[in-house]
Amino acid sequence: MIQRIQTLFLLIATVLMEMIFFYPLADMLSGESQLYIYGYNGLRIANEQQELYLKLVPIIVLLSVIVFISFVSIFLYKKRIIQMRINFINIMLMLGYMGLNYYYINNFSKQLEAVVSYKIFAVFPLIAIIFTYLAIRSIGKDEALIRSMDRIR
Repeated sequence: MIQRIQTLFLLIATVLMEMIFFYPLADMLSGESQLYIYGYNGLRIANEQQELYLKLVPIIVLLSVIVFISFVSIFLYKKRIIQMRINFINIMLMLGYMGLNYYYINNFSKQLEAVVSYKIFAVFPLIAIIFTYLAIRSIGKDEALIRSMDRIR
């Protein structure tokens, strides 16, 4: 299982998506010089670490599902076709996650009349999509190899 390159690709994608739980995606500086931090769980004021300004449950649920699917798909190495389909669904969920994040950040910045500065962690879903795509290609190559072996017998 671990010796397959697609397992490493999926593991990297899982770790990248898990890192979003720990780091902010964007900072917003409002006109009143108030700093807001946009993380995976919502928008919070920079000085108040515990209290959220606005909690975003759809983002939390979607990110949790993406990480779970990425992790579970690593262990589906015996069912290559199902693994490819699940990873394709996961790519669609990651694209939806990125779109939803962009929508919320854009909406909040307009409401707060704030300037947005994105962090490097906002690009992690895109990198995870690339690694998941590479894993799908490698799984397809494995499946083609197995089918060619069946024809020889």
